Amino acid sequence: MPIRPATPADIPTILRFIRELAAYEREPDAVVATEADLLRDGFGPEPRFTALIAEQAGEAAGFALYFRSYSTWLGHHGIRLEDLYVTPAHRGKGLGKALLAHLARIAVEEGCPRLEWDVLAWNQSAIDVYEAVGARTQTEWRIMRLAGEPLARLAEQAGKLHD
Repeated sequence: MPIRPATPADIPTILRFIRELAAYEREPDAVVATEADLLRDGFGPEPRFTALIAEQAGEAAGFALYFRSYSTWLGHHGIRLEDLYVTPAHRGKGLGKALLAHLARIAVEEGCPRLEWDVLAWNQSAIDVYEAVGARTQTEWRIMRLAGEPLARLAEQAGKLHD
């Protein structure tokens, strides 16, 4: 099963996969990303992410989208997996594990001490795959998110809070 770097020609497929993943994760209306966003942020002068495409029988069957993170504790960058998705028709054939293995190889080649990602608590089938490859759930940490109006409100206070 070939895994290759995504190209700009893959953007429509990547966006379709993102939408399918959002539907699977019970958030079908949450995707606002556009092809232009993906082109700019993945293939522009300052790429913000990298993507891999898994192929089976000559067609795109899944993808992994990731970016570099940084650990101040470890003093090194790592890889943060944002999305991993395999189409329903291709599940159960090892594509998800193959994408993870490919990312692990990239991490090791770059000297990254860790590869991290999030998984929804109800997605036991994914958790089982991740634990089978040796991943462990970090139960001590919680994800915090600031978005929309609260983000804008706090940003407005930036100059006022440190003057």
